[in-house]
Amino acid sequence: MEPMELPFSAEPDFAVSPFSISSNWLPAVDSDWFTSDDFNSMFESTIGGCGPQPAHGTAPACVESERAATSDVSACTVEPPASEMDCKGLRSVHLLMAAAEEMAGGEKEGEDLAWVILMRLRELVSPGEGTNIERLAGHFTQGLHNVLEGSASPRPGSSPPASPFEFLAAFQLLQQMSPYIKFGHFLANQAIIEAVRFERGVHIIDYDIMEGSQWPPLMQALVHREGGPPQRLRITAITRPNDRRRPFVSTGDTGRRLASFAASVGQPFSFHQCRLDQEERLRPGSVKLFKGEVLLVNCMLHLPHSTNHSPASVQSLLSSAHKFHSKPRLVTLVEDELLGSTYGEGHLLGRFMDLLHNYSAIYDSLEASCPSQGRPWGLVESALLGPKIEGSLACLFDKTQAQGSKCSEWMMESFSFQPQPISTFNHCQAKLLLGLFNDGYRAVVYGNKVLLEWKGRRLLTASIWSPST
Repeated sequence: MEPMELPFSAEPDFAVSPFSISSNWLPAVDSDWFTSDDFNSMFESTIGGCGPQPAHGTAPACVESERAATSDVSACTVEPPASEMDCKGLRSVHLLMAAAEEMAGGEKEGEDLAWVILMRLRELVSPGEGTNIERLAGHFTQGLHNVLEGSASPRPGSSPPASPFEFLAAFQLLQQMSPYIKFGHFLANQAIIEAVRFERGVHIIDYDIMEGSQWPPLMQALVHREGGPPQRLRITAITRPNDRRRPFVSTGDTGRRLASFAASVGQPFSFHQCRLDQEERLRPGSVKLFKGEVLLVNCMLHLPHSTNHSPASVQSLLSSAHKFHSKPRLVTLVEDELLGSTYGEGHLLGRFMDLLHNYSAIYDSLEASCPSQGRPWGLVESALLGPKIEGSLACLFDKTQAQGSKCSEWMMESFSFQPQPISTFNHCQAKLLLGLFNDGYRAVVYGNKVLLEWKGRRLLTASIWSPST
């Protein structure tokens, strides 16, 4: 039996577009706010409509045209200098390493020396200015400065936090510039579609739903599946207490937009929230489970604006999920390499360098799609990447969390979950998705995982698990 095909569209998540967002999904963003020519040139050829969705089992009609459009975007990319790691950039990296090493010791003398080094760095680099490595060093300098001050908030005089408008615009732009968000959503959704092919009741427990942009494509896929949509689709959003995130990311608003979208495509739908307690634990009985529903758990631990994932909260969810009277059929888990550096084991300076290397790969991949000096790039950097860098450094130097996470295999197996293979069809669909972006991206299957790589550097890992029998 052939696996079902997730409806594939080059437009981001169906209702989302960089110029406008459907009123029944995300709030509209007026493209007139962007006046720079590089924004228009970036999206002029990439947002052409794909027309009707193809029948299941057939290739999307718009794929070839989108490949050509993506090539046009790459063609207009501004080439970096002959040696991006110039003298100034190299000096900045060496100073960052020296500051991090002094801070890792935890001694007063070391912190005093780190202050002096960071003051020198602030004379050399600034967030959002210069080459990629200089811009990156500017954000790392700001993040280390915040750690020394004991504050995760920006210093006086630094750029103000993004407004709701800027945040939503940056989120849309990032989805066009990179598969960083879509890749995990796409793989998880395809695995869910294959797992609930003929089921009439589907219940998804979603850890950290944020804007909920993962679910409109799934709803449309379910509506068009053989036999019609499920009679019931429920999503329960797991939220954390005192989560340090922007207040305008409202779970309630996300639920209302999802309900409106579901109604527009004819999918029966209900939305629920479940908040973890103050100890980051899922209370027994807090999640409503009904007979006749297939239960699935979805954990996206990579979104660019989610910087404070707690290993304890994820572990509590997985531990509770295996004890439900109706065990989950699948657990989809998407992690980025940043989590391993932030929460992993090993010497702090080594994990600091891993963070620097991984963010450098993200910057490089984004610049391959859009000139780094343009306003769209700057908005993504200031609204999403900069805060995420600073949040990652805050977690890295948090002694209560630095050793708080094991690798996903250990964690999943400790809670009696076993790996499930990624279907060949899912892998092929993932490669098709990456074909719409720069050639530097690769989807590599490793056991039950699919790795998103940029020029050999891992960015994301998506894996599928099921309860052990």
